[in-house]
Amino acid sequence: MPYKAKPTEKIYYSIGEVAKIFDVNQSLIRYWEKEFDIIKPFRNKKGNRLFTKADMDNFYVIFHLVKERGFTLQGAKDKMNENKSDTIENVEIVTSLNKIKSFLLELKEEL
Repeated sequence: MPYKAKPTEKIYYSIGEVAKIFDVNQSLIRYWEKEFDIIKPFRNKKGNRLFTKADMDNFYVIFHLVKERGFTLQGAKDKMNENKSDTIENVEIVTSLNKIKSFLLELKEEL
């Protein structure tokens, strides 16, 4: 039976990697960390922030609310506090719909 390499997923992301993924400045990542209690990065001995997959998911929800939907920071905090699971579910639905849209656009291009 041939060896099948599993795709590796990182355990920790540096602040630079997070900023690059969301295409924002590192200072904005630090600011969101300070403003939102749900983001708790691990810090190594040098004091560098290391973000987990859960932190990345929380960043994505915050990014969606603030940058894509136009919420203020206080509005995003209130939305996350009042019904976090519903907000996460809505973000997942929007993500899946965007994937379907891009797939259909690619299919249209091929036709």
